Amino acid sequence: MLQNSEFDLRDGALPATADDTALQRGAIQAAGTAFVVLFCVVGLALWGLPFYYDFMVQQFGWTRAQVTSGNALSRLIVGPAFGFAAGWIIDRFGPRRVMMAGILMAGVALVGLGWVSTLGMFYFFYVFNALGYVCGGPLPNQVLLSRWFDKSRGKAMGFAYVGIGVGGATVPWISHALVQHFGWQMALRLLGVLIVLVSLPFAFLVEEAPRPLQDQDTSEAEVTRAFKTVSFYLLTLGSMCSIAAVSGTQQNLKLFLSLDRHFTQGEAARVLSLVLASSIAGRLLMGWLADHFSKKHVMLLTYLLVAAGIPFLFLGHTNFSLYASAMVFGIGLGGDYMIIPLMTAEIFGVRILGRLLGVILTAGGVADAVSPWLMGHLRDATGSYTQSCLLLVGVALLGAIAVLGLPEGRKST
Repeated sequence: MLQNSEFDLRDGALPATADDTALQRGAIQAAGTAFVVLFCVVGLALWGLPFYYDFMVQQFGWTRAQVTSGNALSRLIVGPAFGFAAGWIIDRFGPRRVMMAGILMAGVALVGLGWVSTLGMFYFFYVFNALGYVCGGPLPNQVLLSRWFDKSRGKAMGFAYVGIGVGGATVPWISHALVQHFGWQMALRLLGVLIVLVSLPFAFLVEEAPRPLQDQDTSEAEVTRAFKTVSFYLLTLGSMCSIAAVSGTQQNLKLFLSLDRHFTQGEAARVLSLVLASSIAGRLLMGWLADHFSKKHVMLLTYLLVAAGIPFLFLGHTNFSLYASAMVFGIGLGGDYMIIPLMTAEIFGVRILGRLLGVILTAGGVADAVSPWLMGHLRDATGSYTQSCLLLVGVALLGAIAVLGLPEGRKST
């Protein structure tokens, strides 16, 4: 394996005669690109949208279930239809082109959502939001980093995923300022344009990690064997449960703070920003832990932090409990999506990582879709978030139980 003091790169990523400087430059470029793209496509586009839900409820008279159902319907349509296909394309041709398409669709989604006034068009543009996430979000970035890095994969993934935390922590303040100056609809359009202008050049210029040609029949056999293991289904179940807990909480939190607790826009932005700022620490911490300790135990810790942070976000009665739980939940959120590809690569290797993550993230997308809508529906039906909160805690704990059944051994990549 070619190494230097900063990076431990994937075995076979470059020929043995390649200059170490070029090796390091390509690795830095890949990590930087993943940081910026995740900052935009996930931090700004995905985590930024719930900031606008209460404006839609107030202006259009939509219910909480309706504004959260856009995410549900789009993910249920896009995930099963495109998730595995995107993974297959990435495995065969690399993540760069898929990533560029995802960035464009994420930008179009926000621009379109800034024009809508009917539920039909709201759902239409939310499909583009889901496509942008599948093609430009975690999936291509996880494969890109997993191909460039081996022993330092956790740290590289942690650094890149800090982009989500930075984007999510800053987007409430960016949106708040834009809304004050231009109104919420124009703010969404400007946010969509910003995403494309910032991230597309990075994706266009990033280098694919050169790797040995792999035999397609062997690769397909590996995928088939993986699908027959208990570990694959435990990993899928665990990731679905944790993603459901995270998404159900995050996409309803602004609605709860603004409409139930009657926080001002600035106060709500402060709490949302604290959650995503704490996720930065969570990503760095979990990435470091994953490189030094059992990834299974790191995954278990992440899921338990998510479960522990939820109750007082919705059931606490003091600002201290709200802010403390926001920090705990944020740290768990920071490690949640990041630990999934690390554990998948640990168990199954990186040669078929795109296709496996295509399935796992598609299943996670279903949970991501249904959970916020279900929380919003229960709140509309019961008048409070109590039942929703308890349900999410139970789901997060179920994910932790699934993780206990995973193996700890490392597979050679």
